[in-house]
This record gives sequence, C-alpha cells and structure tokens, in this order.
Amino acid sequence: MTSLETPRRRSLPALVAAGLLAAAALLVPALPAAAHDELVSTDPAAGATLEALPSQITFTYSADILTDPGATVIEVSDASGASLADGAPTVSGAEVTQALTGAASGTVTVKWRVVSSDGHPIDGDFAFTVPAAAPTPTATATTTASASPSTAESAAPSASSDATPLPAENTSDASPLPWILLAVLLVIVAGVLVYVFASRAGRKTAGGDTTGR
Repeated sequence: MTSLETPRRRSLPALVAAGLLAAAALLVPALPAAAHDELVSTDPAAGATLEALPSQITFTYSADILTDPGATVIEVSDASGASLADGAPTVSGAEVTQALTGAASGTVTVKWRVVSSDGHPIDGDFAFTVPAAAPTPTATATTTASASPSTAESAAPSASSDATPLPAENTSDASPLPWILLAVLLVIVAGVLVYVFASRAGRKTAGGDTTGR
C-alpha cells in the first residue's frame, strides 16, 4: 500500500460525516415547521358568494387546537369595518366555530389566530362576499298610490255637499203683470164683442121700426 492511499482512506469517513452533518442541518429546521398544524377548510369557503350572512363560520384544522384562554381569536368584519362576531369562538377538537350576528353586504373579512397542538401559534385570513339585497318598494308609497282614487272620490262628495245650493224658483213670488195684461185683454175683447152685438141689435131694431111705419 502506498503512502498516498492511506490519507485518502482516512479522509473518506470525514467526508461522509461532514455530509451527514450538512443534511442534518438542513432537515432539523424543517421538522418543527412540518409538525405545525394547519387550516384544512372553512365553511363558508374563502372567496364564496353567499345570499346572506351565515349564522356561523366553522374552521377545520389538521389536528386538535389548544383550548387555553385567549389562545383562539376570530375577527369577522363587514365592508365598513363593523364587527360581525357574536361572542367568543368555540373550540371542539380540530374544529373552531365562531357565531355571527347582524346583517352585512359586500366583502366580509375573516382573521383568525389559534395555537396548534405543538404549542405554536398559527394565523391567517380570508374573505367571502354577501351581495346587497335589492331594494323593495315601501308599504307607504303603495298605500298612498292605492288610496289616491278613494281620496279623490271622498273629496268629490264633500265638495258637492259644501257647495251652496241654487235658490229654487218661487212661483208664488212671480210677477202678476202677465195676468193683469191678460185680464185687460179679456176686458177689451169682451167690450168689443158687447159693442158689436149691441150695434147689430140696434140696427135690427131700427129697421123693424121703419118697416112698421
């Protein structure tokens, strides 16, 4: 065996050991990160569009969540920033439930923070959308529109009842002039007739007297 081969054999274990140490240095930081729990799903899901605000949000994690006081924090707010969370979140094994209250339209933002089973806090956020409800006609406008004809009808009789009636013609107070003229005319006609008959009678009498003589 030559003198050159001996150093090579001695350096080979050293190289292998160095390689193992380097691999361990790369793997050791990754092991705790891989052990951390993670959020598996939410209901409603991130990016969902709902017809109305749900009664609660359910978070499902990859392992049980610690139930220490203050370890779990859920913040839910509407587009204006008003809080929609109703009370504290409830932890049951790997599920966390946050009750909601109120009404919202637009983007609803959810921020969460929990402590995983290894004692490491994890957090995140997501959002979903609740469209604004279509405006409905108010009952007051409908009632007013439907009541307008009846109002007009009720106003018509009152207007006619308040109107001053025209005075009726009083036949007893009529002018007697026509009757007077008629009476005068009858008297004139009667006088003419009397005069005519009297003239004729006088002529007949005068003629009879002449004949007798």
